[in-house]
Amino acid sequence: MVKIGNIEVGEFPLILAPMEDVSDPPFRALCKENGADLMFTEFISSEGLIRDAVKSTQKLDIFEYERPIGIQIFGNEISSMREATEIATAANPDIIDINYGCPVKKVAGKGAGAGILQDIPKMVEMTAEIVKSTQLPVTVKTRLGWDDKTKYIKEVAEKLQDVGIQALSVHGRTRKQMYKGVADWTLIGEIKDNPRIEIPIFGNGDIDSAEKAREYKERYNVDGIMLGRASIGYPWIFNEIKHFLATGKKLSPPTIQQRVDVCKRHFEFSLKWKGPVLGVVEMRRHYSNYFKGIPHFKEFRSQLVQSMDQQEIISLLDKIDELFAQHQFT
Repeated sequence: MVKIGNIEVGEFPLILAPMEDVSDPPFRALCKENGADLMFTEFISSEGLIRDAVKSTQKLDIFEYERPIGIQIFGNEISSMREATEIATAANPDIIDINYGCPVKKVAGKGAGAGILQDIPKMVEMTAEIVKSTQLPVTVKTRLGWDDKTKYIKEVAEKLQDVGIQALSVHGRTRKQMYKGVADWTLIGEIKDNPRIEIPIFGNGDIDSAEKAREYKERYNVDGIMLGRASIGYPWIFNEIKHFLATGKKLSPPTIQQRVDVCKRHFEFSLKWKGPVLGVVEMRRHYSNYFKGIPHFKEFRSQLVQSMDQQEIISLLDKIDELFAQHQFT
């Protein structure tokens, strides 16, 4: 059984990655139902928490059925991150996670997220202060390095463990790569094989099928896998991987009806949590993923992303069910 501190997260945990505008309560609920062992909130700005900004504090919403659940924070000021840790701890998650991996310019360019990979001493100091600021286990999500010349992740893993983190998730790309190219798990495997490393090591990047999950589990010996983009509009991937690891057999993909049912539930939860405007607008990013592979879906997508009428959207989803019920996915 893999443990983060004293929290059991499964024999080989499958983890929902923290994704901005994706890993919200509506989506997390579906991933939990479909086999996610551990989930994290969207990343939350430390400065936003300190200022009590609505967008940041709303992301602290967690529910009992989600446990174990981690709150992820990011920032570039040690004092602010320490204060944000105390605020996040008061929301009663199971884990505090630090984002040292976000590559987008508005975050990394200010020295937060993956930006801190250019200042490893500060990264270690900040982590130590966060660990001291909470009684909860602290974990880190990061990347191999800033660029190909600074892949210091093996040394960084030791330093972060030494200051008290309880697990490490590594995305197999540098910040410079963003999400391009192929994720390289070689160094992730080397961290796991390092006899000095005692904490769980989770691999992240490019896992988009049950077969690939098993291949990477066996090749790199990681303690678990973190899934991001492959889960968007496809929460079934967690159970598909679990079933394949347990039996060697693939589950049948979800039917059109299952896709429509889950998409509708996602939409309804989105409305409930975000309200009638934001709930409609922020759902739009998910439709293409739920119905990937359906012929002529473009026409429906166009209508789904233009409508602000809740009932019209439900009717369009029902129509997809009626028209494509016999469509077979491969």
